[in-house]
Amino acid sequence: MISNTKIHKGDILIGKPSILGDITFNKAVILIADFNEEGVVGFMINKPLNEDLKQLVPNVQKDFKVFDGGPVERDKLYFIHSVPELISGGIKITHDIYWGGEHKEVIDLLNQDRINQNQVKFFLGYSGWSSEQLQDEINDEVWILKDDITNHELISCSDSSFWNKTIKSLGGEYLIWSNAPDNPNYN
Repeated sequence: MISNTKIHKGDILIGKPSILGDITFNKAVILIADFNEEGVVGFMINKPLNEDLKQLVPNVQKDFKVFDGGPVERDKLYFIHSVPELISGGIKITHDIYWGGEHKEVIDLLNQDRINQNQVKFFLGYSGWSSEQLQDEINDEVWILKDDITNHELISCSDSSFWNKTIKSLGGEYLIWSNAPDNPNYN
């Protein structure tokens, strides 16, 4: 279902192909983790980085992808997960996706192979707006607001092809966008 009305936690923002050279949000799929009068926090779920979690957290012993969460606080590591029974202290986003929690528990669970990339996703930085700014951008059709992507897909998607899949699922006028190049200058 596509909604151009109000934003809620757990909604998805789909970035339109950019003609303005915005490489950060071009073809981004963003999970809204928090929304209130003070602002909006979201994480780009489909833009993996060339860094591994082992490079960022020395006591992690397993290879684990890290994603570009957005341009704000890129020096901080964030995570979402679907295992609140294993990771305490998370903030509920949807009925089965949580933001953050006890870092030591996450590292221990990773090192013991008790959680995997279908259950937890790490980000450097986050995407943030004032609540009015994001609402204005949605009203100006900079973003498509979607509210029916499955929670499993949000964590398990592993690359930029998720944007194409999401755009195609919208059908109609959006189908042509699935062929847009990452850089509009290549068109």
